[in-house]
Amino acid sequence: MKIVVYDQGGTRVEIGDVAGKTLMSVIRDAGLNITAQCGGCAACATCHVYVDDEWTSKLKPVSDVEDAMLDIAEERQENSRLSCQVKLTEDLDGLTVRLAPGSGF
Repeated sequence: MKIVVYDQGGTRVEIGDVAGKTLMSVIRDAGLNITAQCGGCAACATCHVYVDDEWTSKLKPVSDVEDAMLDIAEERQENSRLSCQVKLTEDLDGLTVRLAPGSGF
């Protein structure tokens, strides 16, 4: 299983062996430019990503807590998610996201 991440500069990175992890931890562990300040507690918006449109309906709905944190995220869009709240399951093989402005350090 793999995901595809575009960093803030548009560079495409494929990351494999991701099943069972959170999207945030995979991005962070791959050394990409993501702050992920709260470590996955949905207590900030520094792991903000944009999910490609073809994938948004395949993710679990945004919780009230995640929605509140996304309200403080820089440049929120309809496809915005906190990567710490996206659990990578087999049905998300090929998930493609873009790191949002303000998510990097």
